[in-house]
Amino acid sequence: MSGPVPGTPSLLRAINDRAALQALLERGPLTRPEIGTLTGLSKPTASQLLARLQEAGLVILDGIREGLPGRTAEVYRINPAAAYVGALDVTPDRIEATVADITGAIVGSYTLPTPRRRGGELVERLGAALAGANPPDKLRHVVIGVQAAIDPSTGRLGYATAKDTPGWQIPDLVPTLASGLGVPVSVENNVNLVALAEQAHGAAQGHSDFVLLWADEGIGSAIVLGGRMHRGATGGAGEVGYMPTPGAPTAREAGRYANHGYQALTGGPAVLKLLRSYGVRGSDFRQAIANAVRTADGGGQKADDARAGLRDIAARLAVGLASITSVIDPGLIVLTGGVVLSGGETLRELVEHELHALTIPRPALRLSNVEGNPVLAGALDLALDTVRDEVFSSTVASAGGISHSSAPPVPS
Repeated sequence: MSGPVPGTPSLLRAINDRAALQALLERGPLTRPEIGTLTGLSKPTASQLLARLQEAGLVILDGIREGLPGRTAEVYRINPAAAYVGALDVTPDRIEATVADITGAIVGSYTLPTPRRRGGELVERLGAALAGANPPDKLRHVVIGVQAAIDPSTGRLGYATAKDTPGWQIPDLVPTLASGLGVPVSVENNVNLVALAEQAHGAAQGHSDFVLLWADEGIGSAIVLGGRMHRGATGGAGEVGYMPTPGAPTAREAGRYANHGYQALTGGPAVLKLLRSYGVRGSDFRQAIANAVRTADGGGQKADDARAGLRDIAARLAVGLASITSVIDPGLIVLTGGVVLSGGETLRELVEHELHALTIPRPALRLSNVEGNPVLAGALDLALDTVRDEVFSSTVASAGGISHSSAPPVPS
């Protein structure tokens, strides 16, 4: 019977180096004694570790910290220039780009409007958006969020038509984009990226099993099981906008990618039409929902109508969530997108009440609290996780004298 493989000095050095780098990422600039305390390393070992990381270009000196009388300590931090990553949020109206250094600090951003005629090559548009963010150096990885999903069996973009995503309907999409942009690329569904951001920074922190519902102009969801994103056999897990729903036309009547199912009942246009039937006005569905919430706080017939309209929206949302809950049994459902965020806590409470009346499980419902663009936030997290693993493993392995293969690419 073979026993455990003993740790070699080079392996132990690599483990210690990764622990120190992680501490610097999470805690910010630290002194050598602080690094030693956080990692459990002796003073000589911590000093050797910092020397290795400085030589590898991963750590730099960040000044002197005054301590007790007559004592000072050098402060170290992650070298932000060790690597840069990019994130893109692509919609029919614009391409939003963000560039960050390896610490996660944003160093550039840019928004490229999509021309009405949709002219230009896809790679050219993506490259122009990244260039507009003015990255300080060559990017190590780029994650692109799109309103669709990669089918892993074909390498093509699915769950979207050529009209919805012009230029994207090409074989071997990810290798083609990587070759054209000159940087490794991951393409991810935009709602999945929002879920990653919620898991890292938002309402789903600490939850390994949850569902995120994106209710906006369109409807989508993301499913996280055991802490990992569930994508499905064709990449379409969470494409609940197409889910058959009582009271809505099906694909048989409307067409495969037409307005049917859950989307036809709860998407932005349907919600706006519904509220107008209750006498609530607004230039778009977000404004109409916000107006309904304000009106519902008052008295009289208008308030009664507004409350009835909000209950109707909540009932429609709850029907789809009940189907998801019955199959997934999540401990948490995170609500986000213009429909639910415009309704705030008022609409959230109504949806939760309606859902709990329909299902045996009673998952908690929370509103998203990720600030800014959650698609870009999730894309940056994914890019940073990939690059940190690659850079820290390869550089530490080289400095420590062992061979490490870089982490496998994030599934697209």
